[in-house]
Amino acid sequence: MTTRRRMTMRRPRLSLLDWIRVGLLVAGLVAAATGLLPAAEAEASLRRIAPLLLFLASVIVLATLTKRAQVFDAIAARLAIVGNGSYVALFLLCVVFASATTVFLNLDTTAVLLTPVFLALAARTGIAALPLAMTTIWLANTASMLLPVSNLTNLLAADRVALHALEFAGRMWAPQVAAMAATMAFLWVLYWRRGRRGVDRYEPPAPIRPAEPRQRALFRVAAVSCLLFIGAIPFVGEQIGLAAAAAALVLVVAFAVLDRGALRLSLVPWQLLIFVTGLFLVVPTLSVHGLTDIMTALIGTDPGWVGAFRAAAAGAGLSNVINNLPAYAAGETAVPLENHDQLLALLIGTNAGPLVTPWASLATLLCLETCRVHDLRIDVRRFVLHGLGLAVVAVGLSVLALLITS
Repeated sequence: MTTRRRMTMRRPRLSLLDWIRVGLLVAGLVAAATGLLPAAEAEASLRRIAPLLLFLASVIVLATLTKRAQVFDAIAARLAIVGNGSYVALFLLCVVFASATTVFLNLDTTAVLLTPVFLALAARTGIAALPLAMTTIWLANTASMLLPVSNLTNLLAADRVALHALEFAGRMWAPQVAAMAATMAFLWVLYWRRGRRGVDRYEPPAPIRPAEPRQRALFRVAAVSCLLFIGAIPFVGEQIGLAAAAAALVLVVAFAVLDRGALRLSLVPWQLLIFVTGLFLVVPTLSVHGLTDIMTALIGTDPGWVGAFRAAAAGAGLSNVINNLPAYAAGETAVPLENHDQLLALLIGTNAGPLVTPWASLATLLCLETCRVHDLRIDVRRFVLHGLGLAVVAVGLSVLALLITS
């Protein structure tokens, strides 16, 4: 076999979704190059998302290497041990773990890294896999409202309304509590209760402890890096991307010394980066050519309660049609700058609403792909109906909580 043939065989193949992402970027670049998107608007859009791209790349690298260091696996196993065979205790512990991961390390971390950890834990211990999978799928979306770092849409909204991390949390804590309460109720009734899971108790697993000195060192460095990043969130303000990059750099250096084979270019989430870049060139182009008028007619400009519920419903509905990120980006252009409650309601709709269709959010897509790889079948009809019910309740209660506490 020739060297050229070996290289051809090793070349990674792009999936259909990857080609769509590349096509979106190409379309955006063509729009900017041909003047369909004015140069000034293209430059402003790219300047706006540059810090977000740094944050996304850094936090995914940080989380991926943290999983490689077995931190997530150790925590998941410890949760099952603490639960001591009780599904009630395990349910509460898994909700806390998945929610904390989403809040502090971004919803895509929960989707990409926590879902396979939970499914592997289920395989080792005989714990029912479907309740664990649905916990990550739903909480990756509904638990992503509290901090700017929890979701890319939050970073955009926080920038638009000029709120730092603690100020943003001060506005969104009540909607977040409402969304999580609704999610927990739906998860328990539909997936975790005795009648659904089919067994009374589970067998606690053995704890995961890195055996070799190098593994233990990486475990400690990864855990400390994550804790330092989380601890920095309230203080770094708009420099959250730099904080994530610093934490990721510490871990990269540790792996370069102790496990260089883990450092590959594939650690950088290029698919996500080109998707976001393309999106923020294409959506402004469409906005210039009439999309803003359409979104204004759909969302309205009422700064009161009616406008807030209308924006949330439009955001949730559009998210399940075209995906939540373009839904927020398009909706944001229609909301007047001074209508903070309406903008945050739109954010709630695009965060807690994309639970109905498999493509409604990138996190949902990633979770479902992991389930497919692990041969876990999720009935599409049940997924749609259950997701629709939760989306309506979670979005409605969250917007109500936002307006009551504003």
